[in-house]
Amino acid sequence: MFFTNSQTETAENKWKRQIDRFAKENQTELAALFWALWLENGNSQGTIGIDLKPQPHFVYCPQIEIEKLNHNVENRLQEILGIIANNNPEKEVVMIVIGMAEIKLVQFAPEPPPPACFQQIGQDIDSLLDLLENRLSQ
Repeated sequence: MFFTNSQTETAENKWKRQIDRFAKENQTELAALFWALWLENGNSQGTIGIDLKPQPHFVYCPQIEIEKLNHNVENRLQEILGIIANNNPEKEVVMIVIGMAEIKLVQFAPEPPPPACFQQIGQDIDSLLDLLENRLSQ
């Protein structure tokens, strides 16, 4: 018996798989950026995110806006809100990706942890943003 993927390749699914692959391939750089932005702003600006439109770029997703969206979608984002609230930035990365009228949570615990990734990479925020946004656009 052969197993086939019954899910067809749609744009809705493709962007999510591409983000998963991007996060896996750029884990160290994403962790370094996450930590650098955390050091600069804490969570005062909201959760770090990637907006895929019109071209991929990093944004902040303010907590109040995520809560409003959660309310508008009948609390279907409650789990995401819990993950954001309980995030330990010294150990794990949490980002929201906005694409195709949907959001996707990216969460991972890199080895080494984010502070060490930042030291290892040795780049400033602007350099990391440029590097990652260029890679996202490829």
